[in-house]
Amino acid sequence: SPNYTLAAELITEAEALLIGAGAGIGIDSGLPGFRGHQGFWAAYPPYHGRSFADLACPQTFTADPELAWGFYGHRLNLYRQTQPHAGFAILRRWAEALPHGYFLMTSNFYCHFQRSWFDPERTYECHGSIHHLQCLRSCGEPIRSAAGVEVEVDEATCRARKPFPSCPGCGGLARPNILMFGDMGWDDTRTDDQHANLRRWLETVEGALVVLEFGAGTR
Repeated sequence: SPNYTLAAELITEAEALLIGAGAGIGIDSGLPGFRGHQGFWAAYPPYHGRSFADLACPQTFTADPELAWGFYGHRLNLYRQTQPHAGFAILRRWAEALPHGYFLMTSNFYCHFQRSWFDPERTYECHGSIHHLQCLRSCGEPIRSAAGVEVEVDEATCRARKPFPSCPGCGGLARPNILMFGDMGWDDTRTDDQHANLRRWLETVEGALVVLEFGAGTR
């Protein structure tokens, strides 16, 4: 195809790559896509009749933490258990061969790029990361890694069992450090630092910068 040939030529001649990635890039790894209610309900039958936005909001952690952590705990466990497909490594190989390397900007929060050895210092997760936690009440405790945090989820109901992840500062409920719907309490300090790294990198790039977009949109 002429389009593929042109794309290959542009990548070969590039000095640097800016990689954009949405949820679609993870489908070949076996991760669910949530395109519309039907896709969401197919992935999570116990939530049939509820909307994605209804679960993916901080208010649900306050009103029904079993439900909220059931949803996000199941996803955390799934993302930990699922291996990234070979395309991630191929993309990294292309990017690392260029004179100015690459930067990754992704709306995904499941860290398959990092597990494929993409440099965290060259990554901007604009919606945050499920592998990091923050205090639900914004008590001032810094964002922390979710490594070692386990969430037990009833597979039949997709509801979490206590104990839920807690904040080490105030002892209250913790939540994923992810930008949710209607989210006024998201701690964006980690993401802001990543964005600053992206801006600094763009200032160093000379020559041809090629932008690649994967897994976003409907076409």
